[in-house]
Order: sequence, then C-alpha cells, then structure tokens
Amino acid sequence: MNIVRVDHFVLTVKNIEETAHFYSSIFGMTIEKYSSDGVQRTSLRFGSQKINLHQVGKEFKPGAEKPVPGSGDFCLISDTPLSQIVSQLDHLGIRILQGPVKRTGAVGPLESIYIRDPDKNLVEISNLVPA
Repeated sequence: MNIVRVDHFVLTVKNIEETAHFYSSIFGMTIEKYSSDGVQRTSLRFGSQKINLHQVGKEFKPGAEKPVPGSGDFCLISDTPLSQIVSQLDHLGIRILQGPVKRTGAVGPLESIYIRDPDKNLVEISNLVPA
C-alpha cells in the first residue's frame, strides 16, 4: 500500500454554521453543502482537500469512537507570508497562542503560528521554510 495524500478529515463541532463561517472568512475556504445518504452535510474545501464538519451528537457514521469538539490539532500550510497572516489575524481580533516558531513539517522546515477555532481546536498555520 502507498498512501499519497490526505483527502479530508473530520471536525466534530458544536455549531456547523459558526465553524464554517470561521474557516471561510479567515482562511478563504469554500463552504460546500450537499446531501449524502439522505443526510445534509457541510464541508470546507481548500486546494485538493476538505474538512468535513459533523454536528456533535449527530455525527455521520462510521466515525470516530469518541468524537468531541475541540479535540483537533492540525497544521495548514499557506503560501501567504506569515507576517501578513499575523497582521490579518490581529486585525480580526484572533489571538495567536504561540509563534512564529520553527517546526518540522512533513516535507521540511516550517515557520508556524498557533490559534484556536470556535471549538478550541488547535490550528497551526505554517509557511514552508526554503532550504
């Protein structure tokens, strides 16, 4: 078996509309609403990936064994300079928990900042550092 990329991941959230608004307005992700097996679904598309949103207590099956809001911890890579992202977040009143700091990503060194989304998931936003 050879895994080549992540297609999507799921966030269990308290309020789908609030979470969708957060990610679309801050990160420019596209909100997609669709029906799957007769269930209304919402996802956030960016590049060739997406985040599926599950309402806590109404998760799509099969799913995580113990889904809870705020248990996510993931990294998003941006080609926007981190200094510009910091300014944008500051303008929006979004608190940066840590950073900029040096980290190691899947394909090399990163410079990262950390924020929380409405459910308190940890979101790392990073720039690839040229070798």
